[in-house]
Amino acid sequence: MNLEMQPSSQPSPRATRRDFLGATAAGASLFALPHIAGAAPMNKRPRVAAVFTVFTYRSHGHVILENFLEKYLFNGKLTDPGVDVVSFYADQLPGGDMSRDVGRKYKVPMFKTIREALCVGGDKLAVDAVLSIGEHGDYPTNALGQREYPRKRFFDEIVAVMRDAKRFVPLFNDKHLSYRWDEAKAMYDEARRLGIPLMAGSSVPLAQRRPPLGLPAGAEMAEAVSVHGGPLESYDFHALEVLQSIVESRQGGETGVSRVEFLQGDAVWQAARGGRWSLDLAQAAMNRERGDLKTLTTIPGEQEHAPHALLLTFKDGLRATILKVGRSDIRWNFACRLNGDAKIHSTAYYVGPWHNRNLFKALSHAIQHHFIHGKAPYPVERTLLVTGVLEAAMRARQAGEPVATPELEFDYAPIDFTAMREMGESWKIITEKTPQPPGVNPLGIQKK
Repeated sequence: MNLEMQPSSQPSPRATRRDFLGATAAGASLFALPHIAGAAPMNKRPRVAAVFTVFTYRSHGHVILENFLEKYLFNGKLTDPGVDVVSFYADQLPGGDMSRDVGRKYKVPMFKTIREALCVGGDKLAVDAVLSIGEHGDYPTNALGQREYPRKRFFDEIVAVMRDAKRFVPLFNDKHLSYRWDEAKAMYDEARRLGIPLMAGSSVPLAQRRPPLGLPAGAEMAEAVSVHGGPLESYDFHALEVLQSIVESRQGGETGVSRVEFLQGDAVWQAARGGRWSLDLAQAAMNRERGDLKTLTTIPGEQEHAPHALLLTFKDGLRATILKVGRSDIRWNFACRLNGDAKIHSTAYYVGPWHNRNLFKALSHAIQHHFIHGKAPYPVERTLLVTGVLEAAMRARQAGEPVATPELEFDYAPIDFTAMREMGESWKIITEKTPQPPGVNPLGIQKK
């Protein structure tokens, strides 16, 4: 599988932001909506229930749903969501809650239970898809340092309504399936048993790659490193998804992970000096972001933070490392080495303006594709594997020793998800100079 678009299918040049704003102000559009083969007729747009922990400014509830409630940019095209959000369920209503005001503005009723939201106030399932966003909010942290978001509870309550109706509709679960492997596996198994089209995962693998990274189809990969600069666990998840979204396409497909180790502080650099992971790969990945760095132990302009690393041994022998260095929550870099090839292949993921908020345009587009077609555009097994690796890493951290993971030695085939990725055309319209707007405003247009 070629991970990069062929030149003949690159997005065509788009209008500038000035052209775009002028056309919008005149009540016209310069953009044709992207054609999706087999999309539902416009008079049969899927009805979506949105179930979320919280809806506050820049929460996942906000940055995903704003691309469901209004048109947004994807690869430089003004894109209609193609679906209609018809109900909200908020698990918590903290200070700064936006859900009630947004619900009133967009005429989306809020309900007190998940069942009521899926039935839209009636007595049976009345939606065609469910958006489950279990991220942010006030939830306990367990002994492993994991936030116990209620994703499994959301899933169980959603599936109970489907089961009663004997109708099983597409479901998206934001981020990893659960903080617990056994719960994640139960969710996956139940979705397969009932025929629920299930999608999950991170927004970061869909971001623009600078430079574009193209690897030979079925490449024999020897080692890979994925680098981030964010918090423990929550950002390790995204770095794992970046890693997995590329390495899963190696020769033979995915066969799973056999061993996970967690290192922190100077032990990270000692392991590199001992040849247990390749510092030159991490250096190449970081140089895509920061230019010619002299060292990774101190990142200029960033406060010093202790590094940590997840060392993964795959069943087929691939070695991979998740490395946290510095302190930047927009750092997502990748590098790998192929068998028999001295060249290092590397890239940095650009999140777009507004500090990660625009990452969710491409993710929203992929979710909408899933809801319209009833088929995930990339394998949910990717996120199942990452969920298990992440929990194993937290157990390894607590135990202070590597953890064997025979339960994660499972196969799956990759899917070419190039069409779901942002290639950078949108950032010619929304630029770094475009002020980040308040409220629901995916285009950043000043509203009266």
